[in-house]
Amino acid sequence: MLFSRTGERGIVGSDKYSDSTMVAQLFDRIFPTASLRARHEGAHLRVTNTELFFDLVYVFAIIQLSHYLVAHPTWLGALEAVTLFAAIWWAWNYTAWAANWFDPDHPAGRILMLVLMACALLMAISIESAFEYRAWLFVSAYIAMALVRAGYMAGVLRGQTMGRNYAQLGAWSAFSGLFWIAGAHLPSARIELWILAVLIDYAAPYVGFWLPGAGHTPMATWTLRGLHLLERNQLVFIIALGESILMLGATMVEAELTSAAITAAATGFLTIVSVWWIYFVHSASSGEEAFEHEAEQTRLARASLAYAHGIMVGGAIVIAVSIEEIIAHPLEPAHIPTILAAVLGPSIFLLGNALFRCSTAGRWPLSYVLAIAVLAAIGLAAHLLHIPALALGCLVLVVLLGLAFLPSCGRRK
Repeated sequence: MLFSRTGERGIVGSDKYSDSTMVAQLFDRIFPTASLRARHEGAHLRVTNTELFFDLVYVFAIIQLSHYLVAHPTWLGALEAVTLFAAIWWAWNYTAWAANWFDPDHPAGRILMLVLMACALLMAISIESAFEYRAWLFVSAYIAMALVRAGYMAGVLRGQTMGRNYAQLGAWSAFSGLFWIAGAHLPSARIELWILAVLIDYAAPYVGFWLPGAGHTPMATWTLRGLHLLERNQLVFIIALGESILMLGATMVEAELTSAAITAAATGFLTIVSVWWIYFVHSASSGEEAFEHEAEQTRLARASLAYAHGIMVGGAIVIAVSIEEIIAHPLEPAHIPTILAAVLGPSIFLLGNALFRCSTAGRWPLSYVLAIAVLAAIGLAAHLLHIPALALGCLVLVVLLGLAFLPSCGRRK
């Protein structure tokens, strides 16, 4: 009998060992450490085709946000659009950061990117009615995207400090998710609860994803490769400018090709070129130099990429709206929504660009501050004097062209 019991215990113990081994093997298949990028010292992490494919969803998302602003030309509509954009930008931003550690071209990483891409697509589909009957779709996709991404990263980085970091990030995402869900459940308080959820998401990195008993995640433990993330942000900014081109072209396809409409289109095109020139010709190089020499990559990336580029992309979306409005009604006196879009779009972009240059070059460009003040004066004059929309667009273009060419002249000297 004793022998029999011992044998039974041995068999049971063997079964438990076998079960734990199977669980461990299954866990390794779901979260393979082989899907992590090889981070050789000094090696540049390239942007993969999978990441570029993922970004295609954001072409659609940015178009949807622009259409939302056009369809809701009120202060409440603008606040709703900003809230939706904040969520969409943060979802993209956290995915870009995660791809700094896992390899999107590894089979497991590729599946993760496609799952996140599907969630982002659901968010984009629901933008038009996110504050109405598709609130639950938007919230469900956003929360799923956040938890799946953080959960995968915590699993694949298990046993490392970065795994703990992502576990705490996931806890903060779950916490903000409670307010997203509450907003979807309570239409009367939806905008207030969703703004609170956005504030929690954006504040989390600044408090180091602090949790009771676990403490915070020190900035130095986020072993970031900044040049890869800088390239990712530059690419998504080009997508935002491309959306302006799409809206300009779509408006001209339906418009009567009068001299005023053609002039307005040319003004809009030069506005887009000026914005591109200001960033890529005068600002991008300072970012590349900063990331090549900066020891604290994560601290630099947080301000100059996560926040500054989000502001610039938001400004590009508003610029696209202003271009469409000016082309549609070039000779009519500019009404308040058009004036605000024409002035605030470039101002928001310049504010983000100034934050980027301040973070990377260590100084706040005074010319940008003066340009924002001039744009505000142009907007006020347009409202008081009932300036035609085309004239408003031309005045804004003059300011942007001045910024685009002023630094070049200084360098030649």
